[in-house]
Amino acid sequence: MSALFSPIDVGPLVIRNRVWLSPMCQYSCMERDGMPAAWHLIHLGGFAAGGFGLVMTEATAVSAEGRISDRDTGIWTDEQASAWAPIVEAIRAQGATAGIQLAHAGRKASTYAPWGAPAKGTIPAADGGWSTVAPSDVAFEGYVAPVALDAEGIDKVVADFVAAAVRACTVGFEAIEIHAAHGYLLHQFLSPLSNRRDDEYGGSLENRARLLLRIVREVRAVIGARALLVRLSGTDWAEEGEDRWDAEACAQVARAATEAGADGFDISSGGILAHPSIPLGPGYQVPFAETVRAAVDVPVSAVGLITDAEQAERIVADGRADAVMLGREALRNPQLANAWSVSLAAGTPGVPGQYERAY
Repeated sequence: MSALFSPIDVGPLVIRNRVWLSPMCQYSCMERDGMPAAWHLIHLGGFAAGGFGLVMTEATAVSAEGRISDRDTGIWTDEQASAWAPIVEAIRAQGATAGIQLAHAGRKASTYAPWGAPAKGTIPAADGGWSTVAPSDVAFEGYVAPVALDAEGIDKVVADFVAAAVRACTVGFEAIEIHAAHGYLLHQFLSPLSNRRDDEYGGSLENRARLLLRIVREVRAVIGARALLVRLSGTDWAEEGEDRWDAEACAQVARAATEAGADGFDISSGGILAHPSIPLGPGYQVPFAETVRAAVDVPVSAVGLITDAEQAERIVADGRADAVMLGREALRNPQLANAWSVSLAAGTPGVPGQYERAY
């Protein structure tokens, strides 16, 4: 039996297989109102029909100021939540688990979308940009400097994540993921390269993780029988000798997050530095997932240049990760999970009847 296509328990959920869709920003809210629309239904519903076990939304902003770009999806209003409902229904109708990634971009917010936009970098106020926030007033390279959050601002961030999680549950999402990776706000607190605070949210690793753990605890308290995941970067890819966030720090925070109520982790890397040196290669981020998996007793997924069925099967069968998340490879073929199940002789349990003739 294929390890990749065996079911997996994640908190209270049973997910049908271990081929999961990675959160991928679409920058497709063309009205700039955070409302998911037809594109998001087609995009995400296609992966559910394609046999994926967990279908995760893109980074979905918990507040207007938390958007990466003005074309990001959001769930800071009830109207936005309602717009997600038919998308959730479409995912679940095909037997997949519907997950949402809740995010705040911090100092990397208020930027032009990477496609179809008139410019790059920070959107000026004259073009609809907004002031950004971060743990410290340290700018991401090439962007406008953020405002350091005060105690009231930190409390608002926590409240925004909690309110977004409640809305997500109301419309049927079964898995809630807190985005603490890729150089966005919660990662900015975790990394000493971006967090220069000297209060209870800065300095030691325990202090830098305080905000994330507050959010994990408070979201856990309101989501009931849903799975709570956390996405973490396994490293900042900083040079040796620099203060840095690395795999061991990531594993320590994952242990604390598990104690706070997290049901699983999604391990990626990078995002704090604009131009890190990254040794790209097949499965190059899997070792970070492996380090975290050795430190916790909940499922951990791996992502990053996982491109063929045999490679993915080995990662799971060898115990390096409990699931794999696919990004670009999934974009190239939304039917990838079904195709892999055939190539691994795992049958075609995820194939809709309408598509059976193709297999």
